[in-house]
Amino acid sequence: MKISLSEGTWDKSTADIVAIAIPSGKTKLSRALGRIEAVTGKGSIKPLASDERFTGKALQTLKVASRGKAKSRWLLLVGIGDVNDAPQIAWRVGHALATAARAQKSAAVELPEVTPESVRAASQGLVGGAYRYTEYKSDKTAGETLASAVILGVPKGVRGLTAAVRAGKAVAESANFARDLVNRPPNDLNPVSLARAASAESKKLGLSCRVWNKARIEKEGMSLLLAVNKGSAIEPRVIHVVYKPARAKKKVVFVGKGLTFDSGGLCIKPAGSMVDMKCDMAGAASTLGIVFAAARLKLPVEVHAVVGSTENMTGAKAYRPGDVYKSLEGKTVEVINTDAEGRLVLADVLTWAVRKLKPDYMIDHATLTGACLVALGPWRAALYTDDDDLASKYLEAGEGEGEAFWRLPLDSDLRSTLKSSIADLKHIGGRYGGSITAALFLKEFVGDTTWMHLDIAGPAFVDRAHGRLPKGGTGFGVATGVRFLEGL
Repeated sequence: MKISLSEGTWDKSTADIVAIAIPSGKTKLSRALGRIEAVTGKGSIKPLASDERFTGKALQTLKVASRGKAKSRWLLLVGIGDVNDAPQIAWRVGHALATAARAQKSAAVELPEVTPESVRAASQGLVGGAYRYTEYKSDKTAGETLASAVILGVPKGVRGLTAAVRAGKAVAESANFARDLVNRPPNDLNPVSLARAASAESKKLGLSCRVWNKARIEKEGMSLLLAVNKGSAIEPRVIHVVYKPARAKKKVVFVGKGLTFDSGGLCIKPAGSMVDMKCDMAGAASTLGIVFAAARLKLPVEVHAVVGSTENMTGAKAYRPGDVYKSLEGKTVEVINTDAEGRLVLADVLTWAVRKLKPDYMIDHATLTGACLVALGPWRAALYTDDDDLASKYLEAGEGEGEAFWRLPLDSDLRSTLKSSIADLKHIGGRYGGSITAALFLKEFVGDTTWMHLDIAGPAFVDRAHGRLPKGGTGFGVATGVRFLEGL
């Protein structure tokens, strides 16, 4: 999408549609609508708003024909609620405009406050709101989206606004890349094609991308990852993308779970639970999206994305409950339920990243547990770490980007539920605290590294749009990861 800046005002804009932020509250709402009626004529807006129950609540919209009273054909009133935060308002208005303006060729948005942060947020909202996944649609008009937009009311002399547009687009485009990966059907996206997609995007951005085949994974000794792959006809892959600017002082490694399809293995899922399991690689998608955004933004931080990718299937050689495998770290692991495969894949990849990359911070993204959904619902991710400073910075970054996280405890009392009578560890605990025991299992493989686990099982893939999350793959975690890196 092309996004430009203009000093113009909404009433002078010739765009097909113009979006205007409208606050809630009887007095504020009346003033805002009155300001529009000063141009469109008394009684042209307020009665319609009343009829349509438009109150200015967050993300509520009302599309109004200007009837020649303004230069644009349509006005889009966008409710912003009682929010006073300029970037949040800007994102909401930009996102609502892009969502509503599919059929229009041009659009403009008026922001209550123009700053680099609000311009970045508006750009992010515009590009993110315009996202459609239509790769497999025969009707090509289904993919029509807004091609260009103008941000209005930009005063002269405010520095950094053009760069802010670029930054907002970079983050949104990287999140959209992750969304595309998650939305691809599993017959097209498998570990091999995921690696190809990562390599192709890396090449565009001038990044190093190393891909290991099964033979190399065997040589490295990643037996837990290989165990999960045993039932699949398709080879596993480990993907390592590196963004390494010359002036970097910190090294951050993001690790992603890349299960391109999860049948549950021999502990097979019911059909209703299996149908969307193409999304079990959303952690890998977000991990790749973050490193690609860091490269687009030229951040002064060394960033690595490491992905372990396989299918979890029911082939003749599939791993079984009761099997014991030796991890790359050296601990032996007793398999209890083959549908808890993601932690096995992550365990070996985390061990390798700690040993070979020695990061300042290591953060993993994974659609790891249904227990996380039970605890936090479908729109919030769980955050686990022993490092209070890291948790605080990440939660702040998430809040700034409108991505919801909640810190849960790495409760050491539950560690006993991972004890095995025949091996060093069982890979799952008891019935209760399943998201916590999964995190505790991963903790066994990170040593003394400053590490954080993000269980994104809920918001990574949703069955209906909610707030910033589009239906299907959401790219959840990309924006927060980038904001955290910028804070370093």
